Amino acid sequence: MFLRRGHLQIAASYIRRQEAMKILVTGGAGFIGSALVRFLIRETDAQVVNLDCLTYAGHLSTLAAVDGNKRYCFERVNICDTRAVRRVFDEHRPDVVMHLAAESHVDRSIDGPAAFVQTNIVGTYTLLEAARNYWTSLARDQQAQFRFQHVSTDEVYGSLGKGGYFTETTAYDPSSPYSASKASADHLVRAWHRTFGLPVLVTNCSNNYGHFQFPEKLIPLTIQNALAGKKLPVYGTGENVRDWLFVDDHVRALWTVLVKGRVGETYNIGGESERTNIAVVRTICKLLDELRPDSPHAPHEGLIQFVTDRPGHDFRYAIGAAKLRGELGWRPVESFESGLKKTVEWYLDHQEWCGQVVRDRYDGQRLGAKPAGTKVAAVA
Repeated sequence: MFLRRGHLQIAASYIRRQEAMKILVTGGAGFIGSALVRFLIRETDAQVVNLDCLTYAGHLSTLAAVDGNKRYCFERVNICDTRAVRRVFDEHRPDVVMHLAAESHVDRSIDGPAAFVQTNIVGTYTLLEAARNYWTSLARDQQAQFRFQHVSTDEVYGSLGKGGYFTETTAYDPSSPYSASKASADHLVRAWHRTFGLPVLVTNCSNNYGHFQFPEKLIPLTIQNALAGKKLPVYGTGENVRDWLFVDDHVRALWTVLVKGRVGETYNIGGESERTNIAVVRTICKLLDELRPDSPHAPHEGLIQFVTDRPGHDFRYAIGAAKLRGELGWRPVESFESGLKKTVEWYLDHQEWCGQVVRDRYDGQRLGAKPAGTKVAAVA
């Protein structure tokens, strides 16, 4: 069978043709991208082409589980490289593009917006044009099956107050260079659908966490700092709220949207697990106290330190995923408690990996702070 667990709509045409879908995943060596690639190889019969330029946050060690699999191949290509991207399309002839390649860390976007404009906007444009040129060359039945799935963020919507949720019709109001660049990319994708007819799908997700996340983000950074006995910096009062989504639940949602979603539509993906930043940090500390009772730094909550807030820090994000649940039947498997415990346990068991990926790439300094150069580790 094409899909090993369940039967979904778009797969039927490939079953009739007795061949596997070929999927081009951009950013497949990153956190979410690598989780998606592992899922596709493990749970489907798809052939997967991973296109990644291996920035500081991309690491092929995240793909050791699929390395050598005959249905997987890797192309080290920057999505801004027009000629190289066109070559990948011509050589691999994908049926689907799942576009995850992006610069994604808000604090880095404050220090250096240019990389975000280049990758997230120019790179998405380059990929869209390559996909459009390739798609128009296909036979009519292949054009009908082709999909360009663009993976985005809830941060494009801006900041919520204490009530309400982001929906697919919420007006865009990005606050950071990162979210503005992703909002721009979203608009480009929709424009290529409305102007040129390219069959697109757009998803906007809440904060991801889980295995193999680069340790600059809140959860893995807190774990690593606590284990080392370093201060656990929390922005402002710690009352900013995020909706947390376990990465494996996210990639299942992406697959669900790909095979069941309606062309031209947007689907919000959220874990319905709102937590304040300080609550997340305290929960991690309690888990570490439980899992490492002999730690010289326990109780780890004593390491928490409140620091100057991030410039333009959005107060609250919360995704309303009713459309995805109601139309496509997706549900998250992990609660925040179960997912976070799995995550903490994974990092405790993979300290060698953490040391390997951050060596010479990130020393824990605070990014996106004012004044520049403050040597306090950042939170996301």
